[in-house]
Amino acid sequence: MRDLKENNELLSLVKIIVNLVERLKVVKEDLKVGELINAAESLRDLKKDLLIHDDDRKEVGDKREPVVFELLRKEWFDCFDELQEVSVRVLSSAIRFDSGNGKLRVVFKFGIEKMKNVELRMVLTAMEIAGVLDYGLAKVADLMVKYIIIPTVNAECNFHLVEELLPNCGQMDEAILSLVVSSSDSKVETANIYSRLIQVINFIHKTVCFQNGRWMTCFGRLTWPRISDLVISEVLSKAVPDDASKIVEFQKLIELITEFEASLKDLMFISATDKKDEKLSSFVQNVEVHFAARKKKEILTNARNLLLLFDSSNPSDYTIKLPSSKARQVAGIVSEKPVSLLFLPERCIISKAASKLMELVHQALQDVCLSSARVAMEFYHAARDALFLYQAIMPVKLEKQLNNVTQIAALVHNDCLFLAQEVLGLAFEYRPDFPSCIKEQAVFVDITPRFHQMADELLQKQIQLVCINLEKAIDGADGFQNTHQLQQYEFAKSSIDQVVFILEKVRSMWEPLFLQSTYHSSMFSVLDFVFSIITKDILLLDDMAAEETLQLQRLIYLTLENLASVFQSVISVNEKEDSQDVATLDLIDVLIPSLCKLRKLADLLDMSLKTIAASWECGELVSCGFTPSEVENFIRAIFTDSPLRKECLWKIESVSLYHKI
Repeated sequence: MRDLKENNELLSLVKIIVNLVERLKVVKEDLKVGELINAAESLRDLKKDLLIHDDDRKEVGDKREPVVFELLRKEWFDCFDELQEVSVRVLSSAIRFDSGNGKLRVVFKFGIEKMKNVELRMVLTAMEIAGVLDYGLAKVADLMVKYIIIPTVNAECNFHLVEELLPNCGQMDEAILSLVVSSSDSKVETANIYSRLIQVINFIHKTVCFQNGRWMTCFGRLTWPRISDLVISEVLSKAVPDDASKIVEFQKLIELITEFEASLKDLMFISATDKKDEKLSSFVQNVEVHFAARKKKEILTNARNLLLLFDSSNPSDYTIKLPSSKARQVAGIVSEKPVSLLFLPERCIISKAASKLMELVHQALQDVCLSSARVAMEFYHAARDALFLYQAIMPVKLEKQLNNVTQIAALVHNDCLFLAQEVLGLAFEYRPDFPSCIKEQAVFVDITPRFHQMADELLQKQIQLVCINLEKAIDGADGFQNTHQLQQYEFAKSSIDQVVFILEKVRSMWEPLFLQSTYHSSMFSVLDFVFSIITKDILLLDDMAAEETLQLQRLIYLTLENLASVFQSVISVNEKEDSQDVATLDLIDVLIPSLCKLRKLADLLDMSLKTIAASWECGELVSCGFTPSEVENFIRAIFTDSPLRKECLWKIESVSLYHKI
């Protein structure tokens, strides 16, 4: 009985398998002869019987079931794929696009391959039953957008749509939608674009989707996102007013869009309840925001263009020269006249780019005061972003000039200083007139530190580059060794000449552009650096002949004499008028500590041993910046060993120990 029961179960299983195999064969036959609806219904039923789920493509052996069922599932998927391919192939024959003549041809009944009397409605029904309607209509939707919708939305395409129905034996077997060029050369009005779109979608509703709401919804889901984006980019965005006073006229377009979307809802092309499909209404109802966004884009574009016009073709070495008048242009990029700084007593030369940029910012903030809250916020951010563009663009655009000692770098430093000062005054100037919702949010003080930092970094970079060049020039002196030899003296003199040349070039670039206070502090740093190196190199010499000391003294005096014009440039106008030569030299010694030390070193080179010791004891050398070890080494380098030298060294050491105690 047990064996009989097992055999009966096996027999039932075999019958089921045979039935499934026969049904799959029928599906294949239906596909061959074009019975697509029968094939789709059979595949739908077989899907349930074979326990197939969506996207459940399993290979043989994936489940612990008889291999035959896995093979049947694979067979089902093959049939399903074939149904999709046949459907797409049939649709391509039924719905044809003639791009050359601008025609959409829809054939309702036709024959293809071994399939006779195939109907378009039957194909769509079969795809819906099989759940592949989206897949089948995807290519049709793409071609529809490409060849029909895009020309329809394009206002430059001057044509009208003509529909034709071609009867055959009393039945309508074919429909044609043609784009016929109009005789008029004028552009298409905006209202006509929407009426043309409605005509196209109506044609699809009647001929392609056969007034079936589900099919129409599917077609709309495939095409509406692209159609709405096209309308927004090609029509609505161009219709956004340029002036806030014209926003009222935009109301007519809002009404037109509302009617257009209502017609699409009636045709079930878009959802009547899903607000996401109302993209056009959402766009036009937010016209203020779009207007502000457009103006913001315009402001930033103008700001960017101003900055990109900054002439960066100047050489990066010490060759740029300014005319005597600061008001004249430098390479066509300097503003017409120096500008006043809000919180500083000095005037500043800036670039045309910075001047025009600030004018743009002021105009944007004036518009903030006259606009509604939503528009004002966009203008406010546009003003801030325009300022940030300078910080973002200039270091990249002028990278070569800013990495060398150039007047361009000095000009950009001034721009940053000017912008930092101007930004501080913006809130005081405009905040009282800002819309109430903007007053609490509008801040500019956070921008100022950025420009101050950028200005400081540029200035320090310029000073550092000058110091590097000066150090290289001094290296040519070979530590000022053996200057009593003619060749070594010439090397040292050439090195000093190069130092003077560099400092003169720096003066000619910096003095006309920098603020007086900035120029003075920068030049003080550079001079202090170069004098410190010269002094240090000479004090490191361990053995100097008498003639050598005279040559070194001559080189120091030569250096100071050739830098007279530089020294004069770092004394303010009032100081130059009110002071005598001696007083001027004393003042420079105070401002440049290493200069005082260098002058004193020149005196020490021809002093007697006792005089040097006396100068140390009275504190004169200490006041000039000399250390005990420097004075001791200097004495050992010049004077030979003797009881007097030992006595002097002992006095220096004793005075040093006394001061330490």
